[in-house]
This record gives sequence, C-alpha cells and structure tokens, in this order.
Amino acid sequence: MSLLRFLGVGPSKTKAEGDTDTVRRIAAQLDRLDPGEAKYLAAFAYVLARIAHADLDIDTTETAEMELRAKTVASLSEAEAALVVQIAVTQARLLGGTENYVVTREFRNISTKEQRAKLVECLYAVAAADGTISGAESSEIAAIGEELGFTRAEVNSLRAHYREMLAEFQR
Repeated sequence: MSLLRFLGVGPSKTKAEGDTDTVRRIAAQLDRLDPGEAKYLAAFAYVLARIAHADLDIDTTETAEMELRAKTVASLSEAEAALVVQIAVTQARLLGGTENYVVTREFRNISTKEQRAKLVECLYAVAAADGTISGAESSEIAAIGEELGFTRAEVNSLRAHYREMLAEFQR
C-alpha cells in the first residue's frame, strides 16, 4: 500500500485491502487537511523518511527532526506531525526502494522549485540530526535532488551549510 493511499489521498481502497479501524482513526486525525495539502505532506514526509532510512537505521534524532520539519512545513500540531512521520517511516521501512522514485516524482509534480529546494535542505537537516551525514545519506540526497530536477551543482550548493557534517570531512 502506498503512503498516499494510506493517508487517503490516492485511489480508494476496499476493506479487503486493509481498511481497518486503526487506519480509519489515523486518517481521521488528518481530516482537517485539504486533499492537495495532505498529498503534498505525505510525499514530503515520505521523502524525509527515505533519507533517514538510507543507512538502514532511522534513529530518534532523525525522527525528531522529521517531526519538526513536518510540523513547520504544514503547520501541524505535534501529534499530527508525529503521526505523519510515523506513517512515513513505516512505509519507508516496508516499501523501501519500490516507492522511492514514484513518491519523489509525485512530489516534483505537485511542488514549486522553491518547495523542492526546501525539501533538499530538510533532507540534509534530517541526515545531519545524528551528528554525521553518512556517505549513503549523501549519495541518496544527491539522487533525490536529481529526481527533483536539480543539477549536482545545485544540490551541492544546498548542502553548503551542512558541509562540516559530511562523514568524509569528519575524518
């Protein structure tokens, strides 16, 4: 199941596809959001989770940073931000590579260049939350940047603030 469908902004699902009481309760928590805003937020959060999962370990500092970014970007309450991030993290762990490109491409289609640049900056912040941006995280951010339509030079300029956090410069 994709994150967008899980949040209720994709094609509707039947009870047989996993429409449980828990899913309905979670979707109700985000009911106040406009469907377009929910779709944007779902894709944004999933891409953040994608970077946190790049090194196959999503730690509490990365989760806290994702929640902060989701809260700021969408003006969510702490509970809503935690819920959205938890859904995204679960989906990233479950679906990993199968949804990565599709969700990132969808984010590119529904966002402005400025919003995409903000996402890349947020990716660096999430990757740096534990004190180091690993080689795997740095490579994944570069790939995401290209999927979002940025050149390698543009992605590198967005990481300038986080240069000292890059693992290759900490040795």
